[in-house]
Amino acid sequence: MFKVAIITLSDKGYEGQREDLTGPKLKEYVQSNELYKVVSYTLIKDDIEMLQNELIRICDNNIADLVLTNGGTGFSKRDITPEATKAVLEKEIPGISEYMRMKSSEITKKAILSRGVSGIRNNSIIINLPGSPKGAVENLSFVMDSLDHGIEILKGEATECATNVKK
Repeated sequence: MFKVAIITLSDKGYEGQREDLTGPKLKEYVQSNELYKVVSYTLIKDDIEMLQNELIRICDNNIADLVLTNGGTGFSKRDITPEATKAVLEKEIPGISEYMRMKSSEITKKAILSRGVSGIRNNSIIINLPGSPKGAVENLSFVMDSLDHGIEILKGEATECATNVKK
C-alpha cells in the first residue's frame, strides 16, 4: 500500500473563513483505489516557507510516498505552490504536469493557465494540483494509474519500465 499526504493551501481556509472542500474530495478519490491510503492531511496558508517546511518534513521523514498539494498554482500574487515545490525538489517530473494540463485543457481551455509542477524529493513524488475540488480530482485521475509504477521504481521495488521487450 502506498502512503499519501495531502496539503491544502488556502489563506481563508487556514484562517477558518472557508471550509476546505478539495482536501476531503482528494482523500475520498485516493482511498477509492485500494493501493493508496491517506496518512497525512495538512491545511496551511499560502506561505512559501510553510509549504517548503511541510514538504521537507513529509519527504525527508518518509511519511508519504506521494504528496499531493492543492491550491496556489494560479496567477494570484499569493499563489506560491510551484515556487515552493521547485525549491525542495531533487528532480522534476515534467511529464506528469504537462499531461494533466493537456488532458484538463480538453475540458476547459483555462487549464493552460495552471503553473503546477511535479517532481521527486527523496523517495516521494510531489504533485501540485489545482485548488478546486473538481479540477484537483480530474487532474489526479489522469495520472493515477501510472503513479504506482513510478513509486515502485523510486523505492527500488521495480526496475524495469519496458514490459514487452523483444529480443
